Amino acid sequence: MSVEQVVPGVFAIPLGGVNAFLIDSDDLILVDTGIPNSAGTILEAVQAIGKKSSDLRHILVTHCHPDHAGSLAELKKLTGASAYMHPLDAAITRTGKVAPDLKPAPGMDDLFRQFIGLGSAEYDPAEIEHELHDGDELSIAGGIQVIHVPGHCAGQLAFLWRASGGVLFAADTASNMMGLSYSLGYADFEEAKCSLRKLAALDFAVACFGHGQAIVEGASLRFRQKWNEL
Repeated sequence: MSVEQVVPGVFAIPLGGVNAFLIDSDDLILVDTGIPNSAGTILEAVQAIGKKSSDLRHILVTHCHPDHAGSLAELKKLTGASAYMHPLDAAITRTGKVAPDLKPAPGMDDLFRQFIGLGSAEYDPAEIEHELHDGDELSIAGGIQVIHVPGHCAGQLAFLWRASGGVLFAADTASNMMGLSYSLGYADFEEAKCSLRKLAALDFAVACFGHGQAIVEGASLRFRQKWNEL
C-alpha cells in the first residue's frame, strides 16, 4: 500500500495519476476520492496510518471531476462520512454526470489530449451534506479555510489547513508534475488566472496538488513568484 507523509498530519495517497490526501488531526479527514473504484486503496491507506475506516468522518471534495469525486459514493457507503463541496459542483456530483467543458491550458495541447480528452464522464452519484462557500471556516482539525477557485471548473474549492505553517490543498488550480505549472485544462482560463492570483496572496508553507508532488516548504513564495504577474 502506497501512502506518503507530506508533513506531520498530512498523508498523500497516489491513485494512478491523481492524489487524494488524509488530514490526521482531532478528526480524520479525506481530501478528494480519486477515480471510481479507489475506495479500497484509500481505506488501506487509512489503516496504514493506524486508523479505522470508521474514524473517517469528513470528506472534502475539491471539485466534481471523476478523478476527484469518482469514489465518493462508495466511500460514503463504507464509512458513513459526510461530504463537503461548493454548491455548483455539488449539484453535478449528485447526478454523477460531468459535461465536457475543459480546454487545454497554454502549451498543454498534447498532454491534454493524452490524459484528459474531450468526452463526458459518469460516476455513481453521491449526496453532499455540507455546501461550502468562499471564506467559510471549518472548525474541524483546528480550522480549515475554504477558498473558491473557479476556472478549472465553476465550483472548484481549495482548502487551507491552519497547521504546519499552513497546508494548501490546491486541487487543480495548478499542477506540480514537472515543476509548478498550469493544470492541463481549464473551463475558463481567465477565471483560472484570477484564482491563481488569489492563492498567491495567501500565506502557506506547504502546497498539495491533485496532480504532481507536494511542495513542502516555501510554497506560498513559489506561488507568488509564479502567479503574481498573471
